[in-house]
Amino acid sequence: MKLSQITIFREVMLSGSVSQAARNLGRTQPAISTAIARLEDELGFKLFDRQGHRLHPVPEAHYLLSEASDIMERLATTERNLKNLKNLETGNLRIVAMPGPSVFLLPRLVSRLTKGNDKIRATIITRSSPQVHQLISTQSYDLGISDLGVDSDINSSLVNITPVISNCLCAVPKNDPLADLDLIRPQDLSGRPMATLNTDHQTYRKTREVFRDVGADFRVRYETQYFLPLLTYVEDMQACAIVDTLSAESYLRYRGASECGVAFRRFAPQIPLTFATLTPAHRAQSMLAAAFAKAWKAEVVAINARWENPLPDVLQEATDAQT
Repeated sequence: MKLSQITIFREVMLSGSVSQAARNLGRTQPAISTAIARLEDELGFKLFDRQGHRLHPVPEAHYLLSEASDIMERLATTERNLKNLKNLETGNLRIVAMPGPSVFLLPRLVSRLTKGNDKIRATIITRSSPQVHQLISTQSYDLGISDLGVDSDINSSLVNITPVISNCLCAVPKNDPLADLDLIRPQDLSGRPMATLNTDHQTYRKTREVFRDVGADFRVRYETQYFLPLLTYVEDMQACAIVDTLSAESYLRYRGASECGVAFRRFAPQIPLTFATLTPAHRAQSMLAAAFAKAWKAEVVAINARWENPLPDVLQEATDAQT
């Protein structure tokens, strides 16, 4: 059976005559009659008793009508769903991300992009950057958000990588004299207690290196696995820290510019950190995932641009971005 035959048969059954079915479908009566005859030949039994110019459906025709109606309804539903997919109104989005973005920025962006589309389901799980790479390589997630360290496999055949380079910031207590500076250097932090990532992270190694290059005393007091916990020590006036822009943005938006006890300032020499959007290399990307990846990259670029501006104007811009 062909879909065109089912469509014609269903219309004949619903309209009650070949002539009306022909008018409804914009076809000729002979074409309708021929289609019904061919359908009967393929099935091997008659669907109608022909009495003069009238067709009387046999019991089997009513069974076929029920099946045909189900088929047409499923096709119509499928067509609607495909249109919704095209318009990004339905679908599933599975994201695995490093802790900084997954706490505030990613949920906020997902909420913004899915607002009003209750047929979109989104999942965000938090893992370390190496774990993000591993999970994306299994082809079981749509998007991964991580940083790229010196140990990252950027040539993996299992993962597509879209990088965005950022420069780290210096986080100091809001009431500290260093907060009056637009630009902080290692000399300004010499001998000050520092909160850092673990010693195997690239930002720790680079920070230690720039301190050493100018003879500054790099005194580590606190170590954590992720950036965000460092800022608790800074806000409690226990340490200063070198952090990425996404963690700074997340913390500032979450705490609010007026309540935040941390000041973020540019740091020189620059300590670059590369953020990456990861996608599975052996699974076709959905339109929803592609749209979100594009929106996320634009978000990261905009955040980086804000932190390149003279401070403390960034405080107001970050506050404005929340509204």
